Amino acid sequence: MKLLLFSDLHCDAGAARQLVERARTADLVVGAGDFGTVRRGLAKTLDVLRAIEAPAVVVPGNGESFEELQAACRSWSSVHVLHGSGTAIDGVDIFGLGGGVPVTPFGDWSWDFTEEQAAQLLADCPQGGILVSHSPPKGAADVSSAGGSFGSTAVREAVEAKHPRLVVCGHIHESWGRQEKIGDSLVVNAGPQGVELELPR
Repeated sequence: MKLLLFSDLHCDAGAARQLVERARTADLVVGAGDFGTVRRGLAKTLDVLRAIEAPAVVVPGNGESFEELQAACRSWSSVHVLHGSGTAIDGVDIFGLGGGVPVTPFGDWSWDFTEEQAAQLLADCPQGGILVSHSPPKGAADVSSAGGSFGSTAVREAVEAKHPRLVVCGHIHESWGRQEKIGDSLVVNAGPQGVELELPR
């Protein structure tokens, strides 16, 4: 299965148009949140992305809520919007978690969750599939410009317990494009330029 992964478009219509073109050869497109910026511009980004015809899975970032993303995706027929929920595409289980985890310092506009809330939302994540989380797992593809590790312990614990083949994340901009392993699970902080890869076995 050929995947196209991305995150953190933040209203970049040019990057979105490039992803639409690249999606023509993808079996599955995965968007790991932050389509808008500070709860604005979401509809404009989705107006571009809805031209993607391949099956797609998206989760909200901390820059938009689940309800806002659902509403913006209503006319995108091939997309599944996930948050604390899952779907299956071509026999592959996919589970999604949106929002910033742990709670960010950005204020009321940021759609965030505590580690405890995230752990509850991740409880039904299946074994051995794809986990799409806006926030990276603690200690993998989560390093800021200051060198700190800002990933989620709840996401890491879910990865260690459920052994997904692939974890797709974003959120920490300085780690865009990084690929790391937790056990046998590949963690990809996708970023707005996108990453193409074959689904690990």
